[in-house]
Formats: sequence, C-alpha cells, structure tokens
Amino acid sequence: MKRRRFLQTLGVGFASLPFVAGLPSLRASSNRDTFPRQRLIVMFSPNGTLPTEFWPDAFDPDAALALKPILQPLASYRRRMLMLKGVNNRIRGDGDGHMRGMSCLLTAKELNPGNIQGGSDTPAGWASGISIDQQIANQLQSSEATRTRFGSLEFGVAVPNRADPWTRMVYAGDNKPLAPIDDPGQMFNRLYGGSQDREHLSSITDYVYQDLKRIQGRISPEDQSLLDEHLALVRRLETDIAAARAQSELDHPEPEIDPDIELVNDNTPAISRMQIDLMVNALANDMTRVASLQYMRSVGQARMRWLDINEGHHSLSHEPDKNLEAQEKLKRINVWFAQELAYLIRRLDETPEPGGVGGSMLDSTQIVWVNELGKGNSHTLNNIPFVLIGGGAGFKTNRALDFGGIPHNRLWLTLAHAFGNPELQTFGSPRFSEGGALDLS
Repeated sequence: MKRRRFLQTLGVGFASLPFVAGLPSLRASSNRDTFPRQRLIVMFSPNGTLPTEFWPDAFDPDAALALKPILQPLASYRRRMLMLKGVNNRIRGDGDGHMRGMSCLLTAKELNPGNIQGGSDTPAGWASGISIDQQIANQLQSSEATRTRFGSLEFGVAVPNRADPWTRMVYAGDNKPLAPIDDPGQMFNRLYGGSQDREHLSSITDYVYQDLKRIQGRISPEDQSLLDEHLALVRRLETDIAAARAQSELDHPEPEIDPDIELVNDNTPAISRMQIDLMVNALANDMTRVASLQYMRSVGQARMRWLDINEGHHSLSHEPDKNLEAQEKLKRINVWFAQELAYLIRRLDETPEPGGVGGSMLDSTQIVWVNELGKGNSHTLNNIPFVLIGGGAGFKTNRALDFGGIPHNRLWLTLAHAFGNPELQTFGSPRFSEGGALDLS
C-alpha cells in the first residue's frame, strides 16, 4: 500500500489526522467547531470503599467540599468535584451482590437468567439492558455534528482474561457485554492501525512529520505547539509500548494454583498511565467523545505489590473493620486509584480545548468515578461512591450531596438529559426511575 493511502486509511495523514482537522487555523467555522465538545469518561475501581475514609463528615449543599484521606490526591480539583451519597443500586433478582453490583452498575437493569453461579445466590447471565455510557454514545453518534470515528472506547487496566458478569460493566444492549482493552499496544493499534501494516514503517510519526511540513505555513504558532505536543505523545507512546512488548511486560502472569488469586504486573501503574494518555489523546483528536476506564474487576484479587501489598484486594475488603492493618492497606489501594484519577484530570486540564473555543478539555468533560459496592465487607449496594468531576454535564460542583437512598437509575437519567436526551423518561428498570432526573444544577 502506498504511504499516502496507508496514512489516510489509518486516519493519521495530515489531511485526515483528527487532531490536525480540529486546529482552528485549518477548520471552517461551524457549530461543530465553535462549541466545546461534550465528553463522558466513566472510571471504575472495585470492591467498595472505606466509608469513614471517603465520605465527608457533613453534607451541606451550600458548603465547600471537604475531602477525607482517600480523596486527598484530588484536592487540587475539589472545586470541580461533586460527591453524591445516598444513591443506591436497587437492582435485585438473579446473581450475587458483586455480579449485580458490576453488571447492573451502568445498566441499572436486572441480569438475565443464566448458568453463572455466584456464591450461594441464584445463577445469572449478562445484564438485560444498555449501559449509560453506550446510551450517551448512541445519542452523540445520531447527529453529524457530534459523530466521531469511534462511538466509544473501552480501556482496561489489569482486567483478567475471562468473560463473566464480574468483569463487564459496559453493555451495547441486552445480553451484549463489551470487553475493555487492557493492552495499550492493542489499543494503540486500534487507534492508529495494525502493527502488521506498520511493520514496514519505522514510525507513524516519521511520515506524518514529512506531510506536516507542507501545512506549517497555514497554521498558527499556537496550533503548531498543540500539534507538536500531540505528535510527541504519539511517538512516546509508540516507543514505550514497543519497549514493554519487547520485554514481555504486557503479558499478564499466570495465576497460582488457587483460582481466587489473580496476579497483576508490577508495571500495572505504567500501563495505567499509558492507557490514560491514549484516552486523552483519542478524546483530544475527537476520535471519540465517550470512554471508560476499568481497573481490575469485581471480586478481583489483584495483589498490588507496587504498594507493598501481597494480599488479594477482595480478601482484604472482606476483613472486619477492627482489622486495622487491612483497613490501612485498603486505604492505600483506594488512594492509588484516586491518584490515577488525579493524573487523568490533570492531563485533561492541561490540554487546551481543541477548536479555539477556550478553556481546557476538563471544562467540557464529565468524569464519573464509580464502584460496584458501597462497602466491601458488607456487600452493600447502598451508598455507592459516586464522584463526578469536570464540566461536561454542567452540574454545580465543589459540594457533597446526600440523597438518602434514591435508585441510581435517576442519576443515569440525569446524565442522559445533560448529554442532549431530555425526552428520555426512564433508564434501566423503569420502576426505579420514578421521580425523574435529579436537580444537580
């Protein structure tokens, strides 16, 4: 394939490179160009939280947000945060609490009958409805003004190579789970073309740079700086992924004899940052406007040795509150998740909104950090820890609200309305949408 055709097929030639196309210097004025792009990111971490180390002591809608230890890594962004307590997963039926906690988290709809056994509860199958991220992706894809190359991108970090309701939270519809991609190399190939096609090229960016020389006189210095930053990131990711692959560091080790123990790589933190960089890059390029980032899985036994923790996460989460050593390790784990979220926020906040509309990408991106349980050792589906960050949905931030136990269907209905679908009257199981969308303005 000729180089020009190859680059255009990948979408990385200068004429079709999404990031280039978004530069104000080269784009004609239109509604798509002059308004910020509305984006959604859902981030998941498993096995519940530590309520005393997570929730603020008071819930005053007029008071500034106060952060407990788990959320301290987000302190620089507290003015952009909204914490929601008293939002419960009311979905019952087949499956155990973890299964319904995970696969009903974003779908807010019951699991189908099935033969997957969880604990002593009734066996179950996949969720019976679409997840909120896919609902919003479909809404955005329905309009030419907001349509993107990918309707959504599903990123994973240390997600086990297995498929069951404990490992899937994103659903394209009834009985249609979507698997996250937890290998940065695979995600890079999806975004920029297969490695087989690229094996005859030293680097995508080597060739793109040659093409860009032809348009340098047509773009502003500001746009040139943005473009250089984008291409430098692509080159760095390409190099990092290739180096990791050469050392086989992206291959997950085999589990031990005990099937409940899952090993994760000591380079999981590095993989996490690669995935976040790829996600921000894809969003900046307008390759997609909806993405998810899934860490591990429900009931996951990840042993986070980079935190000096050798016990499985799920086992630790089942320890009683009086086990102070386990509580301290769980706090360390949850702080690490918050640190990764802080990195994602910072990357969005330091990236100017493409299109010359002003502000940063964080201003037009709604991040929702979720968990499948409210508390690990009780398996409760009440008080699910919902943390909303950014400006993509237009919610009022720098506060914590306690709704006293409403179904989480109403939160997802609120999010759907904020993303341009106010006609939607229910989401998930209709009976749990009674009361309608929440007022988060």
